[in-house]
Amino acid sequence: MESLIKFLSRVGPYPRRQAEAFIHEGRIKINGIPATSLSALVGPEDTVSCDGVVLGADAIKVYIALHKPGGYISDLKDPRGRKLARSLIKHELRLFPVGRLDYRSEGLMIFTNDGDLAHRVMHPRHNVTKEYLVKFKGVLDRDTVARMKRGVVIDGEVYRAQAVRMAKRTAANAWYTMVVNEGKNRMIRKMGEALGHPVLKLIRIRIGKLSLADLKPGEYRHVERSDIV
Repeated sequence: MESLIKFLSRVGPYPRRQAEAFIHEGRIKINGIPATSLSALVGPEDTVSCDGVVLGADAIKVYIALHKPGGYISDLKDPRGRKLARSLIKHELRLFPVGRLDYRSEGLMIFTNDGDLAHRVMHPRHNVTKEYLVKFKGVLDRDTVARMKRGVVIDGEVYRAQAVRMAKRTAANAWYTMVVNEGKNRMIRKMGEALGHPVLKLIRIRIGKLSLADLKPGEYRHVERSDIV
């Protein structure tokens, strides 16, 4: 037996907040009866469904690498009607984003139905690193780079980069590669703003072992789990 939330994460994947919403809406059923709690126990003999579709541990796992363009959001729906990154992928399965990018940012995103993979990539204890190509306003001096690696406290939270290296300079600004192992919301943009070097452009170029490679904005390709971690 396992809890419903663990089951949904394993075969969905359904993040806790989304699973709670689905349960509240009566969309998750156990043996045909609407579930009422994430802690409900599910056994091998039970049938769990979402919107009438039976969920099972043997579901085909799909992994898609997408180059999200700027001007798209990572969420699966948007009350403001902005364009969805998921809409760029022509696939019928219920797929979820692993590692969001904000509206203005672009680069590598993973869409999958493998909850275990999603957890492994996003939880800091697994140390799955993400690499970004970032154009900051101005040029970072040694002290600023050291502070980024040491940790910048913003609203009581510590934001830290594992590595910061200059990639190239323009006349007034510079591009850097940054490696992090966390997925805090807008963390690189917040660090840049706090240190007086706002981000002018941000592109994620790697998640784990998987690189953006030659994918152009809006393009995607199917990959294997082993390509990621």
